Amino acid sequence: MKKGPFNNKKQLLAYIGAFIGMIATLFLPTNEEVKTVKSSFFVFESPQTVELGDFPVAVPTVKYGFVMEAYKVIESKVEKNQTLGKLLFDAGIDYPSIEKLVENSKGVFNVSSQFRVDKPYMLLFEKEGNKPAHFIFQPNVYEYFVFDLKENFKVEKVEKPIEIRSKEVVGEISSSLWVTLTKQGISYEAAAKMEDALQWSVDFSHTQKGDQFKMIYDQKYIDDEEVGVGQVHAAFYSREGKESYAIWYEDDEHKGFYDMEGRPITSNFLKSPVKYTRISSRFNKARFHPILKRVRPHLGTDYAAPYGTPIYAVGNGVITEAGFTKGNGRYIKIKHDNVYQTQYLHMQKFASGMKRGTQVAQGEVIGYVGSTGLATGPHVCFRFWKNGVQVNHLSENLPAPNPLPESVLPSFFAVRDEMVRKLGELNYESEELEQSPEPTPENAD
Repeated sequence: MKKGPFNNKKQLLAYIGAFIGMIATLFLPTNEEVKTVKSSFFVFESPQTVELGDFPVAVPTVKYGFVMEAYKVIESKVEKNQTLGKLLFDAGIDYPSIEKLVENSKGVFNVSSQFRVDKPYMLLFEKEGNKPAHFIFQPNVYEYFVFDLKENFKVEKVEKPIEIRSKEVVGEISSSLWVTLTKQGISYEAAAKMEDALQWSVDFSHTQKGDQFKMIYDQKYIDDEEVGVGQVHAAFYSREGKESYAIWYEDDEHKGFYDMEGRPITSNFLKSPVKYTRISSRFNKARFHPILKRVRPHLGTDYAAPYGTPIYAVGNGVITEAGFTKGNGRYIKIKHDNVYQTQYLHMQKFASGMKRGTQVAQGEVIGYVGSTGLATGPHVCFRFWKNGVQVNHLSENLPAPNPLPESVLPSFFAVRDEMVRKLGELNYESEELEQSPEPTPENAD
């Protein structure tokens, strides 16, 4: 993948050294330039000054691989109904050049789908020029695109380097797991990954005050900003003296979470199709239906969640039905193998591409929580078939992956002992936390 003008720190430092000798006469703005802003341009003020021995050294501002003090800069976001062509034309680029740029961008940047409203961009003008020399567009935190507007009208995609740092979280629940974690500034993504790791040994729909947890995981950073959660290496949960561990182990042939003895703690099926949720109605063959006002078997499990909450496929399979009925509302049914099938009811909408015949993977988003059909509030009714009969998936002994072979256990035990040692060094800090609002509707289908 192509990089910006500076491919590594050594090249950048070398440039800075050469830059110092000419910075005072070539690129530093005058006092008049700093005070005056014309035609939406702004000029970066003097570079940050640091002391190198007895001499002050000016360190230039570098963004997207360019020294900002070398240019007049326009920095903004894409406006509604603004196209790339109009933006560049208004900046002084003629239409033949824009057409050449669009043609050269094929295979690198899709102008129609990747150029989006509210995404940041930057136009760089040379100090004596009236037309921009470079256009930089950043569609997300992971990458940006550099458009050469001066010579060859080429487009380069630059991926920002991601730094991985180990991070720990430890806590004692005072109201709910999600409140406790978010009060510590822990993201929902990290909380969800802890739930994934421990889902088959801990019932997260019934957390209790005084429950304790710990986790060691990888946090992703770009420019010192958190951008995502990587691998969970170890998770621990304690409730009323019962301790549960999840240790991540990976080699050339094995990969997954294991208990303290090296047994897999995951299943071929997720325990729940949604996260950050609670069970609002359980599998019950003699439940009184709140809408129909009569006893009617409830052959599924209802998970209450806010509108738009992602719904996940609990296992690998193929979609056999994706439709709408008066009772089910918008629903999807998945065949996992010759024994098991699952169904997800009352969806607000399907995820993109979800239709009959679509192959789905475990954990893939297939739709979003709604209240279509016979439902009193937002939730997903999850149904589980075994050999053609609907069963309570929470009471089933579902098939588990193969355990680690004895030849691998010594290597696993070494990883386990190191993770347990690190978890043991984390101390709890209990504090009273306010309860945040959670979904409360009595949902039914």
